Amino acid sequence: MLHTEYYCQKEKQERLLAKPNQPKDSYNGIFTRWQNPVLTREHIPLHWKYDLNSETNPYFMERLGVNTVFNSGAIELNGKFYLVARIEGNDRKSFFGVAESDNPVQGFRFWDYPVQLPDTCPEETDVYDMRVTQHEDGWIYGVFCSESKDKTANDLSSAVAAAGIVRTKNLKTWERLDNLTTLHSPQQRNVVLLPKFVNGKYAFYTRPMDGFISTGSGGGIGFGLCDDIGHAVIDEETITSARHYHRITEDKNGAGAVPIRTERGWLHIAHGVRNTAAGLRYVLYVFATDLEEPWKVIAEPGGYLLAPFDEERVGDVSNVVFTNGAIVRENGEVYIYYASCDTRLHVASTTIDRLVDYVFHTPQDADRSADCVKQRSELIAKNLEILRVEENNG
Repeated sequence: MLHTEYYCQKEKQERLLAKPNQPKDSYNGIFTRWQNPVLTREHIPLHWKYDLNSETNPYFMERLGVNTVFNSGAIELNGKFYLVARIEGNDRKSFFGVAESDNPVQGFRFWDYPVQLPDTCPEETDVYDMRVTQHEDGWIYGVFCSESKDKTANDLSSAVAAAGIVRTKNLKTWERLDNLTTLHSPQQRNVVLLPKFVNGKYAFYTRPMDGFISTGSGGGIGFGLCDDIGHAVIDEETITSARHYHRITEDKNGAGAVPIRTERGWLHIAHGVRNTAAGLRYVLYVFATDLEEPWKVIAEPGGYLLAPFDEERVGDVSNVVFTNGAIVRENGEVYIYYASCDTRLHVASTTIDRLVDYVFHTPQDADRSADCVKQRSELIAKNLEILRVEENNG
């Protein structure tokens, strides 16, 4: 028999799921933040957390709690919007769940069951942060972090990160392929598959790392090709967007959403990390690579695109925004799904035209304070002249 408390909690959840979302009134001309997160732990179906039987759960307690819902791959299929979210249980283990909506900014509902990946890696402890690529070969690929214990270390927190690969046609049944092998990088995280072949090969953006947390000698976002996606091996990685001293990418950087193809080049929404007195700060930034040679950066605006503000700065891991999913519609609309503080998932909307304008017309990082002042002073002088002319004509 259903516990009576179920009906109270179900009614509360339905109000949340039906809550309309509205744009925030902040403005920068580049994108629009939306007021409500699109996914939180309160969106998790009740039957994922509670034993609904009043006899075996007389106090209607959570038996398998959920801590956070955040970093999500994203895809549009047949006019519907799908998020493949990272869900972290109270036990710290992460898994994936598919949430579906008719609207890109609200109303996402999880399917009845979480994603059940083929369990082909017995050493694998945790999986998270799936990027979803609709490839020209006809498959939908998911590339995610596959974490296992570092058996060579005595430290219980030491781990090994690899890029796991699955593919599907419908987001329901998944085929597990071999983990990506990079011959010159001992660990990999934040790996993204390009949706197009490059020279007849599968193209990946990687993040070479010496350790689980520290990039070490890893110089930034890498690029590599492989012949066989079923047994993906990359023998050479070329650094695209590099780390730089005293920039937002100083500590590390990594690929974010699947690159967006435009007439001007591939647009990349990535994450950059710098250290502060309060710990690491994650922001989103954008750069563009050449269409034919997608390892070559052709535009890279200075500074960040999106950083954590206000309530986005508070959560399990403070001062963090992160994306691994964006949806581009045929009409040019772009929806960027970004998590804050490893806790919840937000959405920001923009257009291809705005992103292209931002990437190709925003100045590069001037690298030195004195040069940054010159850069800003030039903008100020130009604008003051425009204002003077307007006043005279008024």
